[in-house]
Amino acid sequence: MRKLLIVLSLILTLSLALVGCTTGVDNNLGECIITAENALSEVENGAILIDAQNNPDAYAEKHVLNSVSITRGMITTYEPVLNSIIGKDAFEEVMMNTGIANDSMVIIYDNNKTMDSGRLFWTMLVYGHENVKVVSGGLEALINAGAVVGTEIPVVNQTDYTATELNTKYLATIDDVINQLNYPDAKTHLIDVRSQEEYDAGTIPSSILIPFDKNLFYDGTFKPMQQISILYKEKGIDKDDTVIMFCKSSVRGAQTFLAMFNAGYENVKLYDGAYLEWSSDNALPIQMPEGTPVISNQQDNS
Repeated sequence: MRKLLIVLSLILTLSLALVGCTTGVDNNLGECIITAENALSEVENGAILIDAQNNPDAYAEKHVLNSVSITRGMITTYEPVLNSIIGKDAFEEVMMNTGIANDSMVIIYDNNKTMDSGRLFWTMLVYGHENVKVVSGGLEALINAGAVVGTEIPVVNQTDYTATELNTKYLATIDDVINQLNYPDAKTHLIDVRSQEEYDAGTIPSSILIPFDKNLFYDGTFKPMQQISILYKEKGIDKDDTVIMFCKSSVRGAQTFLAMFNAGYENVKLYDGAYLEWSSDNALPIQMPEGTPVISNQQDNS
């Protein structure tokens, strides 16, 4: 009977731990990712809540009251490829028009598996705004935590904002990727965060496939830092390694950047040009599924 009680106790403990990973009570999310409950508390204390739903119509249809919209199109440009990062002056204008000051705590949510929140987080980080957090589970988690939603557009007071110069520590260029292929460094890894189907259709040679949604539970909340660390450790990636991640246009890649940066991977870089840029250059090689030789690229940029 005593052994049975011990077993039942262990099962209960494990069950509570698993529930804790998605309830937002205390699941070791780290400094950059915040539970919906804690996010609402921070907003009550003066943090600025940003709605990063990609589609402006989604914000107009439903958003957390008093949140301000920053869509993907506001922080990206089409040059040299779709979803490239905007320049410093344009970034400052977005911050000012959104009511964000240099000392503002910013909390971001979206409804898209944290892809757009991650992209805005990365953009703010590379321009020097470090006091920013992302809501685990996004809009749905906030609603479940008691957030009031509606269609009312808040009045925003324009601020003064001065960004730093672009921090290239967190940015990889096409030359960085080419250099890794030409002079492979065992402590540098390329991660393709797209789907298995996209990866099989062609990827940058030597890339490791780790789909971005592996960072999340089924309900869209982030896995704790320890589980994130295990995920990448199992792929041979250590905390002090350099990691260059990409997807099609580095929106999904930005979500992986957030997950890894938050988990303590300091040498992480987002390849902003991503597979769109790589595949548009016919001179660059593309790796096909195992058994298929690496071929010169003949794809266009559509």
